[in-house]
Formats: sequence, C-alpha cells, structure tokens
Amino acid sequence: MKLMNMSYREDKVLSLAGDGPAGLDRGELQKQCAALVNGKMHGQCFSPYEGDQQPGDTFTEAQVRRKLALLQPHTEWIRIFSCTDGNDMVPQLARECGFKTLVGAWLGEEKDKNEEEMARLIELSQAGHVDVAAVGNEVRKF
Repeated sequence: MKLMNMSYREDKVLSLAGDGPAGLDRGELQKQCAALVNGKMHGQCFSPYEGDQQPGDTFTEAQVRRKLALLQPHTEWIRIFSCTDGNDMVPQLARECGFKTLVGAWLGEEKDKNEEEMARLIELSQAGHVDVAAVGNEVRKF
C-alpha cells in the first residue's frame, strides 16, 4: 500500500513567499528561519500544570517558577488563560522573571465564576502584572 501526503503540493512550496523577503533565495531563507528558531520566540502559551494535573488541580509557586525558568531563554511573552484557581499567581511571577504578560479571563457558563475571573483580571491589571488583557476569547456557544 502506498501512503501519500495529500496536503503536499510541490507547486505550492514557498508560494506565499514569492522570491522571498528582499529577494533572498531558498538557502538564505533557511538561514534566516534557523536564526529565528534559535533565537527567542515572541510568545508562548503557559500552563502551570504538570503530569496528570488538570485545570482546577492545585499547583505550587515552585512549580510555576520552575516552568517559567525553562521558558525564560526562549520567549519574551507569556499567555495565561485564567485568573483563578491559583493561576492568578502566574502573571506576577512571570513579570518577576522579566516576561511580558497577556492574561486572560476564562469565561464559561457559570456567571459567578465569570465574575470572579473578571474581578481578578482587573486586580492583576491594576497591580501592574498585565500588559495585555484578554476576555473570553475561548468562549463558544453550547
């Protein structure tokens, strides 16, 4: 049986790049991509959970610091999706490590929980731990 990659189309390789930025050839583009990959990413979504932990499980400050230290050489921004259940410690710790923060309030079907998320996002923003606030971008209709 022959397996085919149905998404690969030779005529479309680099089709959006044209001749490449500033007329660079494929080899030069590869060098630039390697330099970008080996440098810092602009930002990274962050989750404090490890192993079998899930949202709602308890995690420690040491756990958050350990994960932030792993990311520190590779990114400038941290994206956090919630401001409750311990996630509210992440923006301050991230700022202490030199990260910029995009902090989200996770909204769902529970009005009380939504209000708690919003109130905590406002508190974190007023305390200077938030560079960009995001509200409810993960919400979907059920």
